[in-house]
Amino acid sequence: VQLVESGGGLVQTGGSLRLSCAASGFNLDSYSITWFRQAPGKEREGIICIQVHGSTASYINSVKDRFAVSRDNAENTVYLQMSNLQPEDTAVYYCATRRFMCSRDYSAMNYRGKGTLVTVSS
Repeated sequence: VQLVESGGGLVQTGGSLRLSCAASGFNLDSYSITWFRQAPGKEREGIICIQVHGSTASYINSVKDRFAVSRDNAENTVYLQMSNLQPEDTAVYYCATRRFMCSRDYSAMNYRGKGTLVTVSS
């Protein structure tokens, strides 16, 4: 069982990135997926979640109009589309799954990825 994030990198302020979270060893069909991030010197925080049936919930006001999450069950992958990136978005981004219902509690996740680094230059 594995979750692998990819797509991170260095981007300028105002730029965009799309992160991927690929699952292996299990099907994402019956799991919600939450994206978390941890900025340097800060605690990990839940950003956004997508439910089994596709509805989404944003946990941070600053990303509501800039970040979007989607899922492709056929590819067993979840995506995080980030636009108009700001320096304060610099962080390691993680995906994690929970059976059925969304949660922003990292300790409640069933499976967790190792993260991908996003750096936004000013």
